[in-house]
Amino acid sequence: MNYKDLADLMFPDAKEISYYEEKYPERNLKEGAIVTRIAPSPTGFTHIGGLYQGLIAKKLAQQTEGVFFVRIEDTDQKREVKNAVSEIVNSLIDFGIGPDEGMISEDGEKGEYGPYKQSLRKEIYQAYAKYLIEQGKAYPCFCTSKEVEEIREKQENAKIRPGYYGVWAKCRKLTVEEMIEKIKAGEPWIVRFKSPGREDKKIKHKDVIKGNVEFPENDQDIVIIKADGLPTYHFAHAVDDHLMRTTHVIRGDEWLSSVPLHLQLFQELGFRAPKYAHIAPIMKNDEGNKRKLSKRKDPEAAVSYYVEEGIPKEAVIEYLLNIANSTFENWRRANPDKSIEEFDLQLNKMSVSGALFDMVKLLDVSKTVISKMTAEQVYNDTLNWAEKYDEELANLLKNNKEYSLKVLGIERGNKKPRKDIGKWSDVKETITYMYEELFKKDETPYPYQVIQDKEAICNILNTYITKYYDEKDDKQTWFDKIKELSGEMGYAKEVKEFKQNPGKYTAHVGDVSTVLRVALTKRTNTPDMYEIMQILGKETIQKRFQKAMRE
Repeated sequence: MNYKDLADLMFPDAKEISYYEEKYPERNLKEGAIVTRIAPSPTGFTHIGGLYQGLIAKKLAQQTEGVFFVRIEDTDQKREVKNAVSEIVNSLIDFGIGPDEGMISEDGEKGEYGPYKQSLRKEIYQAYAKYLIEQGKAYPCFCTSKEVEEIREKQENAKIRPGYYGVWAKCRKLTVEEMIEKIKAGEPWIVRFKSPGREDKKIKHKDVIKGNVEFPENDQDIVIIKADGLPTYHFAHAVDDHLMRTTHVIRGDEWLSSVPLHLQLFQELGFRAPKYAHIAPIMKNDEGNKRKLSKRKDPEAAVSYYVEEGIPKEAVIEYLLNIANSTFENWRRANPDKSIEEFDLQLNKMSVSGALFDMVKLLDVSKTVISKMTAEQVYNDTLNWAEKYDEELANLLKNNKEYSLKVLGIERGNKKPRKDIGKWSDVKETITYMYEELFKKDETPYPYQVIQDKEAICNILNTYITKYYDEKDDKQTWFDKIKELSGEMGYAKEVKEFKQNPGKYTAHVGDVSTVLRVALTKRTNTPDMYEIMQILGKETIQKRFQKAMRE
């Protein structure tokens, strides 16, 4: 009896691994092309960290004319959530990180290196497990979960390292004959990797992001095939990344401590190991302490949060690149209108300790992104968002399309465009005063500033509309008339003049403009008032001034 007999008994139907090596050949790509993947488990909502990893993986592949694919790691089927694959794939596609191959829907896939769901690759893993058993590099383990627990308890009591290794690896010591006998007797089994490592030895490894790292060698005889015939993550990822010809594994740095085991698996399987790049997690400042973004505590940890808030997907991606590479901000400053596809992402410029997620900075980035959009884009994206999350706003936009395009076009396309919208959920509050049906409902008091005397306010409004307002005026003429009005009312026509003669005037032209602005909009801060007046028209302006004078 030898290892081949044992392997044949355990996996009688498994193919030779040469079959899979031929079926999944080396990819025909140009030299230096990077093959990356994102390999999430379908166990819940898409985390912003997953999007971050996907973006980096996709960008590296794109820059080198390589391949980015999505593989679903669903071997832990107890934790699987219904429709989670669709949510993962749709999130990636929605944010412009669609895969070149792999899973493209709940059950749909594209590419020649599939299946891309691990649960459908069972026979592949069993072929490679059989190969390891034939080589004497893996063995069946018959220990019950109770026995494994007893081993762990003894180790804890003795204050030694827990695990199935060395003298604790009971089934490793069985002879081939004993193993065959137990299998034939119907004893349940799993497959363990027979580690050649020693914990007192060190391995040196160069991580693409972390640099040189050193670890104890792996000496654990980990489970590679479970009782249900499916592999564990460790074994599956080694087989898959080899057969799918992954060149770079981009993953969270919680996996860094698994490197000794993973490199050992690649070596014992006879595979060339990919390069590993371990990304530090996205951090959050919590009352002065840095911690990981948490699924439980932080709504912004879920990708769905950005969709619900109406933060444009382009802004989220722009911001993630901002925290991915310290060089991005300067590149964007020098290239304000270039596509992010032209930015050269470099893994060695990534933060080793973890980038801090800053919602204020994200919204600043978002304001800049939205400021560059056309009125038509802003209208369409706001409407798409509002149809799901704000029925009143959706109806307002749909019922007044041409008018709304004018409103959203204020100060757009200028050298210094307006930056008052950071997310689609801001739009309603930003533009409601431009719609009579909503302005009529606004019962907040008028927030007049320097000029608060009712008689003075009425005098300014009345004189302006009867004597100075002409909708045919160009912007310069319009502003010159407000200066003239200021002089007639006894206020300084220039701010400079007001500052030079502090005792002479009670207010200046800017304060008069504020009275007009507040009477029109009930706001002290709005986009360009000339454009607002042009859109509202004389009849509405008169109505609003009369309302302001009455209240």
